[in-house]
Amino acid sequence: MPLNTVQISDRVPSRTRPGLIITGAVLALGAMLGTGATIQASAAEFEERIAAGEKAADKLKASLRDEKIDAVVEQRLAEEAQLAIESATPVIAAADGKTDASALAASVASLAQHEVLEPVEVVSLVGSVEATIPAVPAAVAEADRLAAERAAQAAAALATPAGAQAHAREVMAQRYGWGADQASCLVNLWQKESGWRWDALNPSSGATGIPQSLPGSKMATHGADWQTNPATQISWGLDYIKRAYGTPCAAWGKSQAVGWY
Repeated sequence: MPLNTVQISDRVPSRTRPGLIITGAVLALGAMLGTGATIQASAAEFEERIAAGEKAADKLKASLRDEKIDAVVEQRLAEEAQLAIESATPVIAAADGKTDASALAASVASLAQHEVLEPVEVVSLVGSVEATIPAVPAAVAEADRLAAERAAQAAAALATPAGAQAHAREVMAQRYGWGADQASCLVNLWQKESGWRWDALNPSSGATGIPQSLPGSKMATHGADWQTNPATQISWGLDYIKRAYGTPCAAWGKSQAVGWY
């Protein structure tokens, strides 16, 4: 057989064929994966990518956790703000006309906007409201005490003839525009009728009080305390004079003429 037609298998001993196959496999694997250094570099890059992914996952978890915490804090602050507002509102209302609750009212007004405030501001306002609330009822109680004391003093003064006359002058001037001349007639009229005593009682007729109302229950139209309060009796008596005679001097003239009015 010519040399150029000889099969390679005929020229290479059969015992070397397994070695050629293994060599070819190694070369093929090398072609696919490259050198050992390349394999090591690829593994390191892969590990870096894994580490970066884990870091990103941890960061995401932390972010979600922080968002959840923020939501809980905001809800808690909103609840605290609402409780403070609800506690302060009736206190402010009770203080009206009795004591200054403007500072508390200002804090409550600010707390009503808690959604747009920083958490530290909400906490500060809630603390301010809670600290101020107890002082306001105490001030209201003191104002009530002083008012009751003044009322008692005024009632005691009014229970005297001089006090009743002073009160009558004040009321007749403010309510009816009557001056000193009419006041003089009124003083004479009721001095004759009752001596300006709120507890005066005519045993024969039953006429009662400073103006000697007959019956005394008529004075209930000016107050349920007509039996004991000189101011109520005076209010009714002046109204009666206005309706029946026009002025105290006219009533006094009638009394002088016939003995009663």
